[in-house]
Amino acid sequence: MAQQRQNIYIGAPGFRGLNTQDAPVGQDASFASIAENAVIDSFGRIGAREGVSLITSSATPLGSSAGVEVIKEFTDRAGNVLVFSTGNNKIFTGTTSLSNITGSLTVNANNWKIVSFNGDAYFFQRGHDALKYTDSSSALAVLASAAPDANECLASFGRLWAADVVGNKYTMYWTSTLAGSTWSGGSSGSLDLTTVWPNGFDEVTALAEFNDLLVIFGKRSILLYSGASNPATMVLQDTITNIGCIARDSVQSTGSDLVFLSHTGVMSLGRLIQEKSNPIGSVSKNVRDEVVNNTLLETGNIKSVYSAEKALYLLILPTVNLIYAFDMRGKQEDGSSRVTTWPFTGALTASRAESDGTVYLGVIAGIAKYSGYTDTSGVYTMKYYTQPLSFDDPSRVKMLKEINLTIIGGSGSSVVANWGYDYTQSYNKQLFDVDTTFISEYGVSQYNVAASEYSSGIIVGIQKLKTTGSGKVVTIGIDATINGKAFSIQELNTEAIIGRLI
Repeated sequence: MAQQRQNIYIGAPGFRGLNTQDAPVGQDASFASIAENAVIDSFGRIGAREGVSLITSSATPLGSSAGVEVIKEFTDRAGNVLVFSTGNNKIFTGTTSLSNITGSLTVNANNWKIVSFNGDAYFFQRGHDALKYTDSSSALAVLASAAPDANECLASFGRLWAADVVGNKYTMYWTSTLAGSTWSGGSSGSLDLTTVWPNGFDEVTALAEFNDLLVIFGKRSILLYSGASNPATMVLQDTITNIGCIARDSVQSTGSDLVFLSHTGVMSLGRLIQEKSNPIGSVSKNVRDEVVNNTLLETGNIKSVYSAEKALYLLILPTVNLIYAFDMRGKQEDGSSRVTTWPFTGALTASRAESDGTVYLGVIAGIAKYSGYTDTSGVYTMKYYTQPLSFDDPSRVKMLKEINLTIIGGSGSSVVANWGYDYTQSYNKQLFDVDTTFISEYGVSQYNVAASEYSSGIIVGIQKLKTTGSGKVVTIGIDATINGKAFSIQELNTEAIIGRLI
């Protein structure tokens, strides 16, 4: 009697992103068990992230081991664009070369919050005098003595708001209207929050604006004030209990929502407001425990960036050497976002340029740009591994006979196909190269580039691999070397012989 053959077809493999939260047994094949240096592209395919290319050619003021820890683009009243960055206890301007503008100011840390307000730039950091970069004089100087030495600052509702002062994490301060230097007199003021925290004492970690509400994040609760354009009469409209923000620079506006890092993972403020409590499904639901554990291990300053152009929210854990990349094109059925990971040594911060959408990353040697498909350090490896596949019959032996891969792009890339049985970490491997060609690697407009830059062809490579071995479940993986070419996986087709009952 002929042995039964079974086929598993996965169109757009890994399009639901990484799932390390649920048990691997019987998990949806559209989830990935490993998705490193990858993104979910606009067609729902898992593919290589873009490269991180250093653009700073002269970073002498940074020293040999310090890195850029904060980046902020600033546009002055005349429309001139300036990029501020901080590192090595200094403040710089520029990208290709860094000019030290610290002067005689005393700086002993680099975790500045930089905001633009009414044509000037303001710098706040716990334990430091607040600073002001004046557009007219192009100079950086200490702000008025009445300004709090706060760690958090928000420019919104026609004024500056500040909180998180050494020894006082419960008072919020604000300036007079359109006067970033006026912290006493006029319509300036302060608010003691100790009487309004819903669960007793909390401390301010971040401030934001959302749907015309002033949002005050504590570590374990959130306050929402309406009427903040007139602080003297603003009203506490809503509170959220048992959830808060644990990292100032994790808060990002996506236009229609605010996302932030809590003690239970990455959250959506819009969803929290709807559900009034910790939602059943958070943004990072599919990697919840992993995110929580890595957050606890992180000893540096957690950073983030949101790119509307690339629909990515990047959560950066600088000492864990890991970036979580959340695809924000749309929520999955449970409210979570698709996520991949970028194991990345040396990324300390990131920022989006408002002028052209460029994503900058702060690294040890200066400022890098997220673009192309080559890292400054050279090639990098994109990894995609399936969840363990049971071929709908976990009780029988599987003898994998063939893997068929449909690859988009990746001209000349070296790829290692992996397969292993029964949850092993030791895989069988087979190396192959994607055909080299000069035809366009992607369809016109996939990445919003002009049609004139491409010919009409698309590289579609189909690789058939013969396989060996047997087991109850099989995991299939792809390690692709990325060196200047975009690479995505369109389809994964596998065939196995179904054997005896175990």
